[in-house]
This record gives sequence, C-alpha cells and structure tokens, in this order.
Amino acid sequence: MSGHSKWATIKRKKAVTDSRRGKLFTQLIKEITIAAKEGGGDPGGNPRLRLAIDKGKAANMPAENIKRAVQKGTGELPGVNYEEITYEVYGPGGTAIIIEVVTDNKNRTIAELRFLLERNHSKLGASGSVAYMFHKKGTIRIPKTGLTEDDVLAVVLDAGAEDLIVEDETFDVVTSLEAFEPVKKALEAAHIKIEEAELGMVPENTVKVEGQDAERVLKLMEILEDHDDTAHVYANFDIDEKVLSSFAG
Repeated sequence: MSGHSKWATIKRKKAVTDSRRGKLFTQLIKEITIAAKEGGGDPGGNPRLRLAIDKGKAANMPAENIKRAVQKGTGELPGVNYEEITYEVYGPGGTAIIIEVVTDNKNRTIAELRFLLERNHSKLGASGSVAYMFHKKGTIRIPKTGLTEDDVLAVVLDAGAEDLIVEDETFDVVTSLEAFEPVKKALEAAHIKIEEAELGMVPENTVKVEGQDAERVLKLMEILEDHDDTAHVYANFDIDEKVLSSFAG
C-alpha cells in the first residue's frame, strides 16, 4: 500500500493550486457524465454517480456544474461522447503503473501518452501485462484529528472493512467493492469525518524504488496526473518517506 497511499497524500497537497483545481473539476465532470450515462441520473440508484457527485461537492464544485454534467450523461443536454480506456505501463525501476483515461479521441490520447512514457524511461505494456498485480478496492481516508486507531476499528470492522492503514495524517480504511458502501455509511452514522472515499486499483505488492529511479517514477506520476485525459493513475512503488516529502514540498 505504501506507494498507493503516499501518492494520494502528495496529490492532496499539490491539488491546492488553482490550475490543479481546474483540472480536478474537469476530471469530475467527465466522471459524473459517464456515471450518469451508464447507470442513469438518479444517484440513489447509481452508486458510481453518487460517489462522483460526493467528490464534486467535496471539491466545492458548483451545484449547477454537477447538474449539467448529469444531464449531459443522461442525454437531457448535448455533450461530448467520452470513452473510458485503461493502459498498462512498465515504469522506471521495475514499477507497474495503470492509467485510466476518459477521452473523446483515443487516437490522440494514446499518441500523447506513448510520447510521454518514452521520454520518461517507461513503455506501454499489453493488456493484462501488469493489471494482475492490482485489485480493485475501496479506500476511505479519515483525518486523525480527535480519533484513535481503536475508535476507527470499532466502527469499520463490524461493517466489513479489510484493513486499516495508519498514515501520518490519516487513517486509510481498505474495503472490498461490496463492503465499500456499508463501511462508508457506518462511518457517517458514527459521525466520523471522511476526507475522501474512492474506488480504485490497489497493488497486491510493492516494489522498492530508490535513487534516480525514485525521482523518475515521481516525475512520471505527476506528468501522467496532469494529462488532460487522465482520470486515475495507480502504481506499485515503495519510496523512502524523505524522498516523498521532498517531492511533495
């Protein structure tokens, strides 16, 4: 979990700038639109849409923007025809990377990604080449403020959580796909603040990366995150805390 959870911390720290906030809004609009297109515009009966809308609200996205994104997905308003694609990558230092994109032009996106990867000591892999190293899980991040590990465990274990990872500033609750909503609701019922809740790919094992390869991996992650079509990037690196802190700063 180290690389996965630490990169999430870096993203949160870097997301405070206006340019990155604008990128976040674009990502969320795409996610809301696709979720509404696939499962309908009622968040009560569409868990993916409900999660996307919750993320939008947490990012202070205007309600009107959320409404329009839903309506574009359901066809009530004209919109762009987005496509979801997953790419698998061999990264620096033997790392495995998964890139999930949402695009209206897959030929453009693959050409741009291939160019970025080649310039950053990485290459695209075939379908299935690294995906087997990851499993789809739920992750719910809780600020540590005023809570102990036992406080959180008492709530999440009974609700079906698989693991609790103690980070510097948060407790990260890991769940199966099926237990994600029950655990989230249990935390809400216990009035425990949730900083972020998401479904994503979690590496089964991590790869220790040091020196120049560590710098290359972190640089690549940032470049991929900044690409306009990127929805999510997941990797299995484990990098020393001092290197991560230096990069985040």
